[in-house]
Amino acid sequence: MGSALVGTIRPVNDMPSESDLGHAQAEHWEAEAANWIAWARTPGHDAYWDYSPRFFDEIVPSPGLRTLEIGCGEGRVTRDLLRRGHHMVAVDPTPSLVRAAREADRESKYVLADGAHLPFVDASFDIVVAYNSLMDVDDMHATVAEAARVLVPGGHLCVCITHPLNDSGTFEEREAEARFVIAGSYLDIHPFNATFERDGLTMTFRGFVYPVEAYSRAVEDARLLIEMIREPAQAEVAVAANPAERRWQRVPMFLFARAVKPTVGD
Repeated sequence: MGSALVGTIRPVNDMPSESDLGHAQAEHWEAEAANWIAWARTPGHDAYWDYSPRFFDEIVPSPGLRTLEIGCGEGRVTRDLLRRGHHMVAVDPTPSLVRAAREADRESKYVLADGAHLPFVDASFDIVVAYNSLMDVDDMHATVAEAARVLVPGGHLCVCITHPLNDSGTFEEREAEARFVIAGSYLDIHPFNATFERDGLTMTFRGFVYPVEAYSRAVEDARLLIEMIREPAQAEVAVAANPAERRWQRVPMFLFARAVKPTVGD
């Protein structure tokens, strides 16, 4: 990967200053870094293990020259894409998570950077992936714009987000036929802050809840064209293992999307 990256990373004196980085979310994830590493690296512990293979198969194009992941955390998405043949570069503004990602994967390039200030020249990547990170960045709109900037014409932005419907409400209980209730407004943009405990692990997630329109407007303003939107239902194998998971066949847990950067003349 080293030789393939020559010319794509700006000189140090052209990097954004520390004050430009997305501090609020970076500080939160730094405080939660140990918890997240344990959470993300415990096989089968969260929904990633059920949903990510479908995202990689259905949304992410075949490997090209180089693929960028925005908001890589401890690196599991980058490692999975690497195993699928992608030449990976990844960014995250959280020092402890970037260190952990580098220690687990010596082949990919991990850069300490905020998604709204990517340290790469224009048209550096043919694929950009943001897997469950756009709702966690300080400036979602600017992050999408930066993703578009570093894409080559004809390149693709591939996104997974917690489905805005899911983030706006909750099931009354963890049963297959439980009612799903939205207590407030789906259309409002508001902070999200929740702590989860499962099988001896604890993780606090903090970010923002956006309606689908907010994401769509960010993509439109970045002059990208949406190619695909998918609302994957929970897999039957997961339901067979835990019948309560059938509730996620009624309400989508995630939203997958792919957008393309138009070529000249499109």
